[in-house]
Amino acid sequence: MEAADIAWVMAAFALVSLMFPGLAFLYGGVMGRNYTLNMFMMVMSSVGVTAVVYVLYGHGLVLGDSLGGLGIIGNPTELLGFSPMTSDDGGGGTIWGAFYVLFAAISVALVASGAAGRMKFSAWMVFVVLWVTFVYAPLGHWVFAISDEAAGYIGGWMINVLEFHDFAGGTAVHMNAGAAGLALALVLGARRNQNVRPHSLPLTLLGAGLLAAGWFGFNGGTAGGANFLAEYVIMTSLLALAGGMLGYIFVERMRDGHFTLLGLSTGMIAGLVGITPSADAVGPVGALLVGFLSAAAACWATGLKRLWNIDDTADVFAVHGVSGIVGVLFVMLVGNPDAPAGVAGVLRGGDPGMLWRDPLAIVVTLAFSFGMTWLLATIVDKTMGIRISAEEEEAGIDASIHAESAYSDSGARPSLLSNRTATTK
Repeated sequence: MEAADIAWVMAAFALVSLMFPGLAFLYGGVMGRNYTLNMFMMVMSSVGVTAVVYVLYGHGLVLGDSLGGLGIIGNPTELLGFSPMTSDDGGGGTIWGAFYVLFAAISVALVASGAAGRMKFSAWMVFVVLWVTFVYAPLGHWVFAISDEAAGYIGGWMINVLEFHDFAGGTAVHMNAGAAGLALALVLGARRNQNVRPHSLPLTLLGAGLLAAGWFGFNGGTAGGANFLAEYVIMTSLLALAGGMLGYIFVERMRDGHFTLLGLSTGMIAGLVGITPSADAVGPVGALLVGFLSAAAACWATGLKRLWNIDDTADVFAVHGVSGIVGVLFVMLVGNPDAPAGVAGVLRGGDPGMLWRDPLAIVVTLAFSFGMTWLLATIVDKTMGIRISAEEEEAGIDASIHAESAYSDSGARPSLLSNRTATTK
């Protein structure tokens, strides 16, 4: 990589790092005031735990040479301890390694939506280790590990065998997190009080804005350098964001009779999710449509959790799972052959094989993520317990588990006793 390309990826890395406080603010704002710090803790701790897992063996699982040449999982010993990062390979390998840490961390942080206000923090920490190892790493290998025949390197089956197009992680990050959040919510069960309303919509908008800024680095950095592709995907990301905010509040107005700031903020994120797999495969008008349709579908899907009484508190399945599906299907049907990826949708004369390959990738991603997450969460529940007590939930998880309060008048009174109690949770 040229110096300018490495500099851009480093700048993109800095933008992506903003996504963590952004997600914390977004999730914290949509929760009740006594749940705010717990969401901050769950999101931010994801970075610390994921970094340890990824450095020790996770990088090899994702990008190591596929074990047995099967395309299922990388060799965990190949990049053990981030060993290649101590020398300059001339290709920006060190900053790319750091970039991949954030990709993994934001994926698991999104899953916190399904655990809001009721999961033991100690159980969450253990769950993050297991989830990154057994759910994110295989999916990351399937999608991000591109084979290199000349070097004798074999990557993941989805990107290489299925030839599935996913620009920046619509499957491994967003659909994965959406299905996992749903599974975790089902294992935990609903909160005892689901009537808690968002306590700070300005905080939510701030979080959405920081996430959007980070997304330009997320998608733009995936372009691999300071080039036209980076320009292009930043442009399509912006247009999808615009289409998303309009699509969500349009459906919201038709369904509920109101335009809301929460809907506009949610629509921004849904539009960005939809463009993540398709940013290099649609034109400007297509980007607007991807954003609009992704957010409209997400808004519709939020009603399902009420119908089925699933407490996915911050709607990670609707916003990330459903919107990610829409983005992939849009490319399959009407991908623009003039866009940088050169992928023509089936309705534009593209390969009819996409009609089975793309749905297969979607179904496998959702089924694997949901099934494995449900299994891991159940194991954690049976071994150490996953949910806080009814008394702790009634008191509010911030006070009872973390012995802190986001607001001085919220009733939390930290004490030596509460601090000792919190350390056991």
